[in-house]
Amino acid sequence: MMNWKEYRGEVKKRVGDLRTLTPETMKGYAALAMAGEKAVHLDGKTRELIALAVAVTTRCDGCIASHVEAAIAHGVSKEEIAEALGVAIALNAGAALVYSARTLDAFENMSA
Repeated sequence: MMNWKEYRGEVKKRVGDLRTLTPETMKGYAALAMAGEKAVHLDGKTRELIALAVAVTTRCDGCIASHVEAAIAHGVSKEEIAEALGVAIALNAGAALVYSARTLDAFENMSA
């Protein structure tokens, strides 16, 4: 397994490099990322649990590192993370099932 704190620092450095190279792109990303901070119906803890489940389904290590850090700051427990990850696991399996059905459909359609 990796050293997540070290990895998080490396990602932050490279994001800083991108900020220098393409500031408008990074301003746009920051606007998207900060929009959740203005949400009124979900608290920060819930948003971070959702973010972690999504990070798993999109297979983004940088997202995992960033949102684990934020989740810890919001007081999320290991058990709460495990339950959120259970949702991600179920959805990934469900998505694989649905896309398997789509693949069979494509095969049948294209081989007819």
